[in-house]
Amino acid sequence: MKTLKHIPFELIFWIGAMILLATANPDKHGDAQHFTLCPLANMGFSWCPGCGIGRSITQVFHGNFTESFAHHWFGVPALLIICWRIGVLIRTNLINNKLLI
Repeated sequence: MKTLKHIPFELIFWIGAMILLATANPDKHGDAQHFTLCPLANMGFSWCPGCGIGRSITQVFHGNFTESFAHHWFGVPALLIICWRIGVLIRTNLINNKLLI
């Protein structure tokens, strides 16, 4: 059986992100300070259009759809889009390595 010659970084990133979000604690952060990669939050802005999407996706993974919507309305669509992208990357990688015809 042929092995995969190259796994795209984007695929590793998205799968890793989904694993981390699925295993994260779904408790609310409230006003507690927490580490963020958000450039707007790091520049001192108090509002960001994407703030809460990660917590929203974590709530979906734990089956808490009401809490997910409370964190960010785009959490479920974002999760679906990311899962679709993971599927595209896997399929493309399998076709390029001739493991799927």
